[in-house]
Amino acid sequence: MELQTSLGRRKRTRKIVVSSFLALLFLVAFACIGISVYVGFQLTHKERKLIVETPSDYGLSYENVEFASKDGKIALKGWIIEPEQKAKMTVIFSHGYGGNRHESNVPFLPIAKRLADEGYRIIMFDFRASGESDGEMITLGAKEKYDLLGVIDYAKQHYPEPIVLYGISMGAATSILAAGMSEDVKGIIADSPFSDLEGYLRTYMPVWTNLPNVPFTYLILTLIPMLTELDPSESVPIKALDDIAPRPILFIHSKDDPSIPYEESVKMYEKSRETSELWLTEKAGHVKSFEVYGDEYVERILAFLQKVQLTK
Repeated sequence: MELQTSLGRRKRTRKIVVSSFLALLFLVAFACIGISVYVGFQLTHKERKLIVETPSDYGLSYENVEFASKDGKIALKGWIIEPEQKAKMTVIFSHGYGGNRHESNVPFLPIAKRLADEGYRIIMFDFRASGESDGEMITLGAKEKYDLLGVIDYAKQHYPEPIVLYGISMGAATSILAAGMSEDVKGIIADSPFSDLEGYLRTYMPVWTNLPNVPFTYLILTLIPMLTELDPSESVPIKALDDIAPRPILFIHSKDDPSIPYEESVKMYEKSRETSELWLTEKAGHVKSFEVYGDEYVERILAFLQKVQLTK
């Protein structure tokens, strides 16, 4: 009798332990999914940075312009800066993730000043869900490429000069994606791009989330396409290189970039080296090569633009 009672107690205890363990697993899984959904939402809904500078702060005259994204859904705000002399070319600037048209992280306006003084027309604009443009969701190039294509269409319709794209980080990756879809682009300057968004995020998601890769990276990458407009498979710049060739690309990347490793640019350069250039800098943070190498940075861009002019 005592043996049966003891066995009964053990069974009840085992059942309680198993049930408690399963309930704990469920709560942990639910918490991980909840955190992943929250973080995924935050990644695609960054707080907008205000426009706190204008070209006039650098002695440049400019026009406020509204562009239409190629997908026909988003109105984009931007500036057109005309040089004092006849424009040699139109250079379209594309900002990074969470930035805006003047991209203070680089910053863009001093570069625009140097290029405008050399006779280049500059177009600067806010991607969707950034700055003063419409839209609610950042998609890390997946939809932004249609924004840039809309700006390219505007430039083609209004100006006869060749078009070159200059972008940093997400904007660099987006420039490569858009150039692969538009023959109107004659060259690309890509500062610190990623080569494959999903591949990059699988390894470097913790840089942006401060969460461990396991299980959060895998959960976020699974849930984001289900809950948002961001599909990482639509943002793979390295696949666009075949469509860009033989048009030239200038890759710029710091070997000390803590956010997007320089190997991302090296991979794309190796695939397109017959027509591409690669400048690897040192001791510069993410998209900080201009800050460290100022004059040389602008001189390399000007030399690239002149090469594009000669081969147009």
